[in-house]
Amino acid sequence: MPTELARGLRRRLEGLNLYLVGMMGSGKSSVGRPLAEALGYRFLDADTSVEQAAGRSIPELFASEGEEGFRDLEAAVLNQIAAWHSLVVATGGGVVTRSQNWGQMRQGVVIWLDAPDLLLLERLAADPTPRPLMQADDPSTRLADLLKERRPLYAQADLHIIQDGRPPEQVAWQVLEALPGILKQRPAGPHEAVTVHNADGVATHSIN
Repeated sequence: MPTELARGLRRRLEGLNLYLVGMMGSGKSSVGRPLAEALGYRFLDADTSVEQAAGRSIPELFASEGEEGFRDLEAAVLNQIAAWHSLVVATGGGVVTRSQNWGQMRQGVVIWLDAPDLLLLERLAADPTPRPLMQADDPSTRLADLLKERRPLYAQADLHIIQDGRPPEQVAWQVLEALPGILKQRPAGPHEAVTVHNADGVATHSIN
C-alpha cells in the first residue's frame, strides 16, 4: 500500500483507535491486519481478547454463561481496550447490540465492513470456527434474522465499506482512502456515515 497516505493518516489520527464492526464472516480480522500494518498500529481481535480474559473459548462461554453473560464480558473487555490507543480492533459481530459499547467505540472511528448475504454464508460455511449464534437447521434464515436486527445498528458507524469479495489488502486500502473524509467531519452524528462502494473497482463517497 502507498505509504505516504498511511503516514499522513497516522499523524491525523493522533492515536485514535479504529473499530471494525460487521457480521461474522465480513472479514474484520483479515482486513484489520493489513490496515494496522499500513498505519503502524497494533491489531487486536476482541473475540480473542475475550477468550484470553475468560480462559475459555467463545463456544464454551456461550454454553456456560449464555449470550447475556458473554455480552457482559465482551463489554468489560472493550472498556479496557478503549483505554489504549493506536489500535485496529476487530470486534465481535454482536458488539453493536449494547449501547455502552458504542460509547467506547465512538472515542475512535467505527468502520462497518458490509458483505452480501451470500458471501457471508460462503465464508461461514468454509470457516471451521464454531459460531454459537449460527447453530441452526437453516443457516440462511438464521443469518437473515441476525442481519435484520443488526444492520440498523451497524449503519451507525462512521464509515460504511461495501464489499464484493475482493482481497483483504484491497479492502484495507479502501478504508485508508476513505478515512481522510471521516477525519475532516469529526465529530459526526450517528447517521452521517460515509459509504464506500467498490463495485467495478470504483470507490464513490456519499453522506447518508
